[in-house]
Amino acid sequence: MNTLALGPSWLDPDYLIQTFGPIGVLAIVFAESGLLIGFFLPGDSLLFTTGLLITTGKLDMPLWLMCTLIVAAAVLGDQVGYLFGRKVGPSLFKRPDSKLFKQENVEKAHEFFEKHGPKSLILARFVPIVRTFTPIIAGVSRMNYRLFITYNIIGGVLWGAGVTLLGASLGKVEFVHKHIEMILVGIVLLSVVPIVIEYLRARSQSKKAQATGGDHDDHDIPGDHDAPGTPNPPRGRHAKR
Repeated sequence: MNTLALGPSWLDPDYLIQTFGPIGVLAIVFAESGLLIGFFLPGDSLLFTTGLLITTGKLDMPLWLMCTLIVAAAVLGDQVGYLFGRKVGPSLFKRPDSKLFKQENVEKAHEFFEKHGPKSLILARFVPIVRTFTPIIAGVSRMNYRLFITYNIIGGVLWGAGVTLLGASLGKVEFVHKHIEMILVGIVLLSVVPIVIEYLRARSQSKKAQATGGDHDDHDIPGDHDAPGTPNPPRGRHAKR
């Protein structure tokens, strides 16, 4: 199956699956679920393509087994992200930008977590970049571990198994075979929509803040409460007391 390249060849789902097989899929899912370096990886289109290739017989792996392994990789990835967040704590918000790390990604994930609470662990699964940083923010915020693992598993199942099964189901449709390039492009565009909406919303708020003389850079991010001018770590019913 030849798919339309949506960037470098090493980010093309079909290329990744054909080159690295199921192990590569699991490694990418794990990395994108909670490792800082995995935010740019093609999670949604990769899972969709995996399901499609299995149902068309081009990937020799039982669908139920692949779904189970993907869910496990997604849950473990979030687990690592959570533990990393608990370990680094507020210092994550002081880390300088680099080629693979942008402070704005952390702040977006923090805002998403504060807005949606524990259910953000489910919702973020379907939002690129945010899904990588949200479990880390949950760790920084010291979210209750039992609550975290519950929402982590639910999100892992809905996203990991759900998107893969969707690809497997649509893989049986002739229209999908003939227009797989358009389908994958559509998936990528849909996954980017939340980011665009959030960007426009933040830009609008920034303009309003400038117009009223407010300080739009004063984010409510976790920090050392002993440091002057630094807000306390978020505390709520989803935080460990």
